[in-house]
Amino acid sequence: MSSYQVTAVHRRLLHIRAPDGSELPARIGSRDLLAVCGDLVQCAFDTRHQEWNVTGIEPRRNGLYRSNARGGSELIAANLSQLVVVVAPLPRPDLFVADRYLSAAHCSGIRALILVNKCDLEMPAESDADLAAYEKAGIALLRVSAHTGDLEALRSRLRGETSILVGQSGVGKSSLLRALLPSCEAPVGELIRDDEGRHTTTVTRLHALPGGGDILDSPGVRDFAPAIDRLSGNALGFVEIENLRANCRFGDCRHLQEPDCAVRAAVEAGTLSARRYESYRRLRRLVTRLSR
Repeated sequence: MSSYQVTAVHRRLLHIRAPDGSELPARIGSRDLLAVCGDLVQCAFDTRHQEWNVTGIEPRRNGLYRSNARGGSELIAANLSQLVVVVAPLPRPDLFVADRYLSAAHCSGIRALILVNKCDLEMPAESDADLAAYEKAGIALLRVSAHTGDLEALRSRLRGETSILVGQSGVGKSSLLRALLPSCEAPVGELIRDDEGRHTTTVTRLHALPGGGDILDSPGVRDFAPAIDRLSGNALGFVEIENLRANCRFGDCRHLQEPDCAVRAAVEAGTLSARRYESYRRLRRLVTRLSR
């Protein structure tokens, strides 16, 4: 039986990509099924209602999950190979949100990339220093501009991958998508008028890239909380803390107030970003709160 790929979901209605590349409307056939973009599904044609029904979801390689207000886990997208966190000089980067996306990706086995859009604009000096800390930690960082069309490096990174664009509202995800796929129907907002940006995309959508691979565009956010039951170990997905924790005195060190903590020692020595460490502390507090 052939597999179909989910390319858009709106409640129980969705679009699926057939093996020949064509897209078809479909409906979830059972209330027990929850499909998201990127899912591979089995379908059957309902001759009575003349529509495709999703009858089953194939096992997922991975998924990007977030926490809801009650601390529960919600799946955003499935079968990803790359998460691209988009930031820009305007609106001012909220790197604490970026860190939470990176944490969720790392704990799900999804490769991550920080993408600085609007590189033709000047980045605040403080943000520039914080971005350098990502590269020091081994997290890939790429600078592009949808406005000038300087996207060749990004196209190379996306080729052959299943990537999702995430980030704050107003950073230019829809503009990037239009530059990569001129024929796509992603809406583009008006010029940014304040530091909060403008929300333009309302639904996650998967697009096929001309050079091979797929890209998912997701709605802009003001905050993001990774699913707490998906966060692994005492590092919560922070790669530099994961690399240091073996040197802590206690194997279950939470890197907060424990004695002989290698992580806190690295912060004091200036070899670990103080802002990244504060981001870890905030996520640790959030996990404690949602766990209750």
